[in-house]
Amino acid sequence: MIAINDPAGTAIEFTRAINSHTEHSCRLITKEIRYNFMFEKDLHLPWLDREGWGEVEHLLKTSDVFHFHMTADEYIELGDFRPVDFLKGKAILHHHHGHPDFRGHPDKYRGKYIRLKRRAIVSTPDLLKLLPEASWQPNLVPINDPDYLPVREPEGGEIQVCHAPTRKDLKNTAEFLSVMEGLKRKNPNISCRLIENTPHRECLRIKQECQIHFDHMQGYYGVSSLESLSQGKPVIAGLDEWNQSHIREVTGGSTLPWVIARDSVELEQSLERLVAEPSLRAQAGEQSRAFMVSCWNERIMVKRLANVYEKI
Repeated sequence: MIAINDPAGTAIEFTRAINSHTEHSCRLITKEIRYNFMFEKDLHLPWLDREGWGEVEHLLKTSDVFHFHMTADEYIELGDFRPVDFLKGKAILHHHHGHPDFRGHPDKYRGKYIRLKRRAIVSTPDLLKLLPEASWQPNLVPINDPDYLPVREPEGGEIQVCHAPTRKDLKNTAEFLSVMEGLKRKNPNISCRLIENTPHRECLRIKQECQIHFDHMQGYYGVSSLESLSQGKPVIAGLDEWNQSHIREVTGGSTLPWVIARDSVELEQSLERLVAEPSLRAQAGEQSRAFMVSCWNERIMVKRLANVYEKI
């Protein structure tokens, strides 16, 4: 796998899952760190010594598949190397995660892949509208890692609602904060945890402390949703019918765990119900965790990616 930066830590999770749950082996090359969330790294170019650079060269020569994330392609500069000089005999896969350039200019990428007969995958179903020839590869979270496990909700006390936006302009953060202000005026027992510029492990710890999680209302879901579902939290998101139908098709389940809110009115109503009814929170949280365990665990989802590799 080759990426400029690891989008939301997803590439390293795929790397680990491929090595743990398939017969294939995978390494991840990255060039930059963005947002400084301290995701685990494999071969991170700024940190490599001479031996590490030798390993990069060896992988470029011997790998069977080049799996490019986001806007990376065969012309990415990896120190003195470029993948284009090692393409002979390689299978190529392009993996899109919703980068603004891809969302703004999808035909640029689509035209290239059609012309070169390249295979592409996307990280969320909404991106299939931009790249219809692609297939959807759900992101992974390590559901049995301690930071992704449910913890018992304390009885009584304050109800904390968390929101962890990487980019507030894309995650309905302003609407969320406005709704929370209104709710706090009516119920001082509610607090808001806005998680920003926080190392990933600390973000997960904070989310475990909260009772309710809001993702966003953009029609799809984020990795943040998957993390909190795994932790057994009620997760509010504005999934549209397109995304819901694709999730049902892949998971084989008719009931999805998300609490659906597509606008500020629905968001306020959903929060009010969850805050007022501990039993409803508990039920939603149990559904969240059960869904991730039975329908979205790493072993199931990484097999989809392994099948793609085997067919290109």
